[in-house]
Amino acid sequence: MIARHLLFTALLGAMAMSAHAGEWTTPAEAAKFKTTPSYADTVAYLQKLAAAAPGKIKVETYGTSPEGRPMTVVIASAQGLFTPEAARQAGKPIVLVQAGIHPGEIEGKDAGLMLLRDWAITGKLPHMLDNVVLVFIPVFSVDGHENSSPYHRINQNGPDSMGFRGQSQYLNLNRDYVKADAPEMHSWLKLWQRWVPDLFMDIHTTDGSDYQYDLTWYTEDAHKLDPGVAKWQQSLLKDRVLPAFDKRGHMQSEYLELKDGRDPTKGIENFGSGPRFSTGYVALQNRPALLVETHMLKSYAVRVRATYDIVDLMLENAGAEAAELLSTNRAADAAVVARANQASTSVPVTFKQDPASTPYVFKSFEYTVTPSDISGMGWIKYDPRKPRSYTIPNWNGLLPDVAVTPPVAYAIPVQWTDVIDKLDAHGIQYMRLSHPVKVKAGAYQLDNPKWADKPFESHLMLRSFNQQEVTRDVELPAGSVIVPMNQREANVAINLLEPQAPDSLLRWGFLNAIFEPKEYGESRVVEKLARDMIAKNPALKAEFDKKVAEDKKFADSPNARLQFFFERSPWYSAQNVGAYPVLKLDAASLQDVSK
Repeated sequence: MIARHLLFTALLGAMAMSAHAGEWTTPAEAAKFKTTPSYADTVAYLQKLAAAAPGKIKVETYGTSPEGRPMTVVIASAQGLFTPEAARQAGKPIVLVQAGIHPGEIEGKDAGLMLLRDWAITGKLPHMLDNVVLVFIPVFSVDGHENSSPYHRINQNGPDSMGFRGQSQYLNLNRDYVKADAPEMHSWLKLWQRWVPDLFMDIHTTDGSDYQYDLTWYTEDAHKLDPGVAKWQQSLLKDRVLPAFDKRGHMQSEYLELKDGRDPTKGIENFGSGPRFSTGYVALQNRPALLVETHMLKSYAVRVRATYDIVDLMLENAGAEAAELLSTNRAADAAVVARANQASTSVPVTFKQDPASTPYVFKSFEYTVTPSDISGMGWIKYDPRKPRSYTIPNWNGLLPDVAVTPPVAYAIPVQWTDVIDKLDAHGIQYMRLSHPVKVKAGAYQLDNPKWADKPFESHLMLRSFNQQEVTRDVELPAGSVIVPMNQREANVAINLLEPQAPDSLLRWGFLNAIFEPKEYGESRVVEKLARDMIAKNPALKAEFDKKVAEDKKFADSPNARLQFFFERSPWYSAQNVGAYPVLKLDAASLQDVSK
């Protein structure tokens, strides 16, 4: 009788647990991963979780999308640490996991719902957040998420309908981190500045070739990171997370960017991440980051499960290394601050491919390349029934290329409001001058600008220019800003303000006006000017004749021939065309402006 009673009790308990589990089935699970829930249904599920676990989960709004939707963030903590101050006081690392920056690639959202459920409700992952605080963005591009269609990602295997890559203003948020055009990015930057996370993850679905892996990943090259951060990140991923991920039945690889999509044997290369991308921006903030790319041709269920497992393992193992992570990040911040007092320290702003490759075993499939009468090039077709490995060169390594020597501080005259607004967006510290100050400062003279011939992310990028370092005696008006480099955000400031940086404000076109002369000379006036100049400087005539003889386009253009002389006259030089307005202060100059 007792045995029968115990069996009956156990059955009731199992039935209760089954009913309980069914109550918490996520929308994607209920649809057997054929569909992904709407934004409203996603938020409703999260609010239901928060109501059931009030001491563990909190749902907040951190901004509003251009179309008026609230931007949702979830804070999850085993100890109820729902503010950054509480997390830091308790010595818990803050991990920011972001999904849906490209909302057609939405595995992170559905995996996140399952992870939070299995941690807070079902008890499947009871220790996942013992030692870290999770800040989770289920959908970053909320307007893009709701712009859903079966026809947004031609090469992706589910779900049935997918969000759009751009937000509602047609901006790609994962190209917007530095220029910060989108309202969503301004909200994200405020969230970042509030929490200053210790570890970052960004969840995507890859495009590209066919292969056996269900997940690929990317971390920023060690040359872009503080050495301690690079070492910690490498150890966490290679020594702990990836071996455990493989044991869960997955197959993973570093990110696979083929040098030639029609010939995999030519190898893989670095896709060229920079500060406009999430992980590139986080590197400027001295923090480790992981980009996750599930494979678009695997089923949506497989992709969500892969995301679930990698995020779980990252959280669990980051928690196990919490003290080291916190101390590593503190040391990285301190090193950036201290660098301001070290003379002639160079900081790389561009990177080039390492000329040395390493062998890499690419687990793909047999393929054929046939001539195409449609495209006129080779058409590669993989046969997923025939797995095959190819040993190919790996060119992922990067080396520093262009480097700059940061000043002790930058100075930005008050009238350049677009530049100052970007400093504000990124939380970069500065002081304002209360009165005009005369100062001798380092500067750049920029000439021969060349722009792209079509827009990119609503800008015409400045592709190239000639740059010369000069010294200028200037008077900074009251209200001008002084940006000291002894701050943890110094690397962000450098990449905004140094012209050669690939995502500098100059490159994005925020300073195009400096290349536009406002005064000009009528042709009849410049005709006389040219003759007067030649009379005073015979060498100028020789230079002109040589250009006429060697440059037919110049020779055939009356305007260009006259402009040759006008640009060499004081009437042109007085306009300061190409004078870059951001100034560089040394210690003595900074002391002068600080009086």
